[in-house]
Amino acid sequence: MKKIELLAPAGSFEKAKIAYLYGADAVYCGTASLSLRARADMKENDLENTIKYAKKIGKKVYVTMNIFAWDEKYKEIIAMAKKLEKLKPDGIIAADVGIIEVLKTYAPSIPIHISTQANIISLQDCNFWYKNGAKRVIMAREMNKEQLRYIMENKPEDLEVEIFGHGAICFAFSGRCFLSDFLSCRSANLGDCVQSCRWSYNLYAEEKNNPGELMPIETDEHGTSIFSSKDLCLIKELPEIIEMGIDSLKIEGRLKTEYYIASVVNVYRNAIDDYQKDPKSYEATKYQKELEKVKTRGLTTFYFNDRNNQAIQEYEGRQYNETYEFGGKIVTYQEQKSTIEIRNKLQVGDILEIIIPNQIEPFAFKIEQLWDDQTGEEIGAVSPGVKGQKVKMKLPISCQKDWILRRKK
Repeated sequence: MKKIELLAPAGSFEKAKIAYLYGADAVYCGTASLSLRARADMKENDLENTIKYAKKIGKKVYVTMNIFAWDEKYKEIIAMAKKLEKLKPDGIIAADVGIIEVLKTYAPSIPIHISTQANIISLQDCNFWYKNGAKRVIMAREMNKEQLRYIMENKPEDLEVEIFGHGAICFAFSGRCFLSDFLSCRSANLGDCVQSCRWSYNLYAEEKNNPGELMPIETDEHGTSIFSSKDLCLIKELPEIIEMGIDSLKIEGRLKTEYYIASVVNVYRNAIDDYQKDPKSYEATKYQKELEKVKTRGLTTFYFNDRNNQAIQEYEGRQYNETYEFGGKIVTYQEQKSTIEIRNKLQVGDILEIIIPNQIEPFAFKIEQLWDDQTGEEIGAVSPGVKGQKVKMKLPISCQKDWILRRKK
């Protein structure tokens, strides 16, 4: 059975390290101005540190340069291409043919991965990009499994195929959307999407013979979120994905927290490993249960199983984590008093779960005591008043730095 790559998002160097810790084989990341996440925390020194760190631990990094660029961007694009030629990431993700030509000239040794923004939906698309130097194609999320299987059976043998397996879905075709730019003058195609599709809208019907007389329809006090999609989740379909020979399974979420990355990557790492060890015993329920704890919207298989699937919209337009939230991250472990960087209020009596790398079941425990990180004084509760706020507590099992704690609400 071919080993499938688990590819995770990295909006910062710290998030990249968390992704690797929890089992990602590779991460994708990019600087704010040249990738489609202008609000990601990844600075150029972070990018360099991530590439060097990955090489040290035997992991991979793919750099995103997948904006659609105006002419004034090309000076920066050429400079970045030259820099990446020296840093040697494992691939560069791009969709704009102008940028791809720059990469061929100034970063000729770096493999090119064609972004999902290129709307690759056919074998003909794949063959075109292969003939034009692509090592990997990232398929449009709108494709179903029959279409993917046909491509896998007929593509050039050494062309790699990557698909999205989990995370947010755009209302637009493969994410190429102009709604944000139209409403807010912030272009999704330059990485500055305001997520207009998640907003609530008031809808009106106008009777043709009475122009200007608008009648509201299908609204509540929040309007209606007609554009907002559920999040993709293909954990149940993982066996089919592996069996058809997909090279890389991608998780979306460069703007998500370290908690989200740790939780989702850990689930898919365990699921992939368990299936490849014992395919006949694969049961998705326990993995789905863990993903339900961290979901931010409803979950959907989108069009993977059925191109007629109607259950893909999140009409309420809300994000929710109804039962669990990010508790904190372990800074140092000591048998009696470990130091925790908190991310939400913690108090004595709270139930926490330790998310353990390469183990699907978290370890749950109740907080019995808390101590102030600075004074050592025993306290009843602590709130994240400043960035990096810490507290000390006794952990019930031996833990390691950067393990993530989940708090039950």
